[in-house]
Amino acid sequence: HLSYRPVNYLHVPLTIVSNIPNQTSTKKMSASFFQKLHDRSVAIDSWLCVGLDPRPEKIPQYEGADDDGERVYRWCVDIVAATHAHAACYKPNSAFFERLSPATCGAESLRRVISYIQTEHPTIPVLLDCKRGDVGSTSDAYSEACYGVLRADGVTLSPLMGIDSIRPFVHRGGDAVDGRPGGCFVLCKTSNPSSEEILGRPSGDGGALFERIAALAVEWDGALRPDGPATSPYEPHVGLVVGATDPAAVARAAAALHRANGDGKRPWILCPGVGAQGGHLAETVRAAAGPDGKGRALVPVSRGIADAADPGEAALELAKGIRVARAEAAAAGDGGGVSSALDAHQRDFISLALDDGVLRFGTFTLKSGRTSPYFFNAGLFRTGKALEGLGRAYARCVADQFGDGAGGAGFDVLFGPAYKGIGLGACLASALWTEKGWNVGFAYNRKEAKDHGEGGMLVGADMAGKRVLIVDDVISAGTAIRESFSLLTSVGATPVGVVVALDRAEVRANTDRISAVQAVSRDLKVPVASIVSLPQLLEYVREDGGKGGLGDSVLEDIVNYREQYGV
Repeated sequence: HLSYRPVNYLHVPLTIVSNIPNQTSTKKMSASFFQKLHDRSVAIDSWLCVGLDPRPEKIPQYEGADDDGERVYRWCVDIVAATHAHAACYKPNSAFFERLSPATCGAESLRRVISYIQTEHPTIPVLLDCKRGDVGSTSDAYSEACYGVLRADGVTLSPLMGIDSIRPFVHRGGDAVDGRPGGCFVLCKTSNPSSEEILGRPSGDGGALFERIAALAVEWDGALRPDGPATSPYEPHVGLVVGATDPAAVARAAAALHRANGDGKRPWILCPGVGAQGGHLAETVRAAAGPDGKGRALVPVSRGIADAADPGEAALELAKGIRVARAEAAAAGDGGGVSSALDAHQRDFISLALDDGVLRFGTFTLKSGRTSPYFFNAGLFRTGKALEGLGRAYARCVADQFGDGAGGAGFDVLFGPAYKGIGLGACLASALWTEKGWNVGFAYNRKEAKDHGEGGMLVGADMAGKRVLIVDDVISAGTAIRESFSLLTSVGATPVGVVVALDRAEVRANTDRISAVQAVSRDLKVPVASIVSLPQLLEYVREDGGKGGLGDSVLEDIVNYREQYGV
């Protein structure tokens, strides 16, 4: 459970929202709902959406709370405070606020809840679950209410009146709001049993009506988005609602999106119904991944978190379960994105690095000038026990990523660039023999050429005509790897890849939104593998939950760092 600082319930004033200081950057404020969702989900590696469905009969009494509206507001703040580390999105259901008596002003409580989230956690998008559906001035008014008054980032809608009912929610009601594009999830195949009566009916084109809605969502997105057609690299603005109670329908909707969207970015699928309604988490996530493993699902859970003895722990376990299912879907498909799921050897490696002081958490100034919440120095692996564990971790990574597909090595020689690469390469060569029975060669370079003895710049196994795997600790600027690549090709070797201990997975600069690892792989046209990367460190700290002495602030610092610099 992640503890949180005491909440100041009066922090968000009862005055109009526009009076609240803007704590977000221009970039964040200009992002659409789905771009904001994408950025948040990548930053914390989570597809969990925390639902806020307040039921006054289940909400405790709060000191000084004189009506249900104030109690509902404080309860929502408590849920947010307990779960924000794991939430890709929050989804308040407007009906649970609107049903409050006029005297308690449920709409004002809803506005305050959204305002609290956007003030305290400005990178977390808010999806208003209101299921609007109308046209003309009525639809414009709904849009202004959702975006201009309540200040939500996105909404849920009924699609049955066509694109005219969607347009105002993508364009956010025009200049009356803030000019940035909105986003919506349209009802496609809902989680209630009777949805089959309409949404499951044949549509006349060989599929069910809900499959036609999925295809239309892609068409509408292409017609409405201000940043170009649906095949552009930007996030779509229209997603689908498909209930988790019917994984087969989720899979069919995902397949329809795949057919309609091609190689464009796949629209998100909101999959309600996990937990209290009987939806199966793993089946739903795998189904939403689609036929190529690249689909994306946002999984909303309300009662399963709110009614838990520890909402923070419940959110953590749900987020972990989603990550495991995503990893399985990615492995079965054609990609599906990067998962932070930890294998045993990765967990052991991080523990070893912490025990030996190789990995430290705190405040560190890097060569780039960035202030990092962690620091990694492989030079502190300096005992026989540590080197044995280090070699084993490298060997597992190499066996997974650079085998020949028939149980053997997909390379002939390991090359360790001077200086740290020399020790790392020796450890790895030994571990590959011990762990896998791979008897590969080992070579390294000198910083200065030797003019006596064997002479030259290179020491060790002959590499002419051989496939060579480069091993190092980290890639910062990539200079050492590029120099090694040039050196190897000059002697007739063929570099086939690079393996490092840690991939920091952060952008090189604000104007260059790829990492050093990605740049090396792109420029040299070779795969780069790592024992662990920043997402795995984040997952390790999540799993620790303060039990290992890392503290809650470590998690928050890493999440913030990844949101700012992560790829």
